[in-house]
Amino acid sequence: ADRNGVPHTFSIFLYVLPYSKFKFLKLTLDQKQDTLFKCLFEAFKATGGIPKEIWFDNMSTVVDHKLSDFHHHRFNERFLSFSHDAGFHPIACRPFRPQTKGCVEALARTMGRLRPYDREFSTINDLNSIVNRLAKRLNHEKSQSNNQKPVELWAKEKEHFRSLNPDLTRYFNSVQTRKVSRDSMIRFQNHQYSVSPNYIGKEVEIKPTTDGKTIRIFYQGVEIQKHDLTNKQFNYDLHDKHAILKSDLMEDKTDEEINQYMLNNLSIYDQIGE
Repeated sequence: ADRNGVPHTFSIFLYVLPYSKFKFLKLTLDQKQDTLFKCLFEAFKATGGIPKEIWFDNMSTVVDHKLSDFHHHRFNERFLSFSHDAGFHPIACRPFRPQTKGCVEALARTMGRLRPYDREFSTINDLNSIVNRLAKRLNHEKSQSNNQKPVELWAKEKEHFRSLNPDLTRYFNSVQTRKVSRDSMIRFQNHQYSVSPNYIGKEVEIKPTTDGKTIRIFYQGVEIQKHDLTNKQFNYDLHDKHAILKSDLMEDKTDEEINQYMLNNLSIYDQIGE
């Protein structure tokens, strides 16, 4: 929960290099397959390349549970395609094996380091910063297993990785759908972006640009909004701000009064939708 006692549901993606114990952490607000691919891509960038093999736990974005049993795991086809294009061999962790035990313990220790921050943050952005600082701290602390700093061993380990294939972005930069919230916002990569209140409750499509710096938002094939990606939690287009106020907080005011209010109270837009 945040400082106001409001609960937040989130997940932590944890990627650990076996030799150095160098860790990459990423806060996510969903567990979709596109999110997994983006996290892996960012992990590859952060750690200097792609290893020959990667162990995965038994999650539905990786394993096809309908075609698997206790002794044999079947990876789903889209994940296999991603691993093939990336150039790593995936291995499914099995319960009660030493390798799995180590992965589980590493995740438990990491989550334990986050618990003291309960009620110590105000926004998801704050929590994201806490996760990033924790990752940096973990990589500069001596590991319990070898008494060495992961960041120092990592310098040698990354020499054995293959280079990153930039074409992998097509696995998570494809068209995505979102339902417009009652606050007239859509969520993308842990941040929120405005659309007109006319689309509240409707399904819209999000198409990132090839440079990954901008998103275009479509409704039934027609572009309705465009936003530059930022680190701000709430991002409003000027016309959307006006329409949101007109439909809610200032429905009885004239356009001129709303415009004046916007000029005098710019900070209100970081609070709308909270």
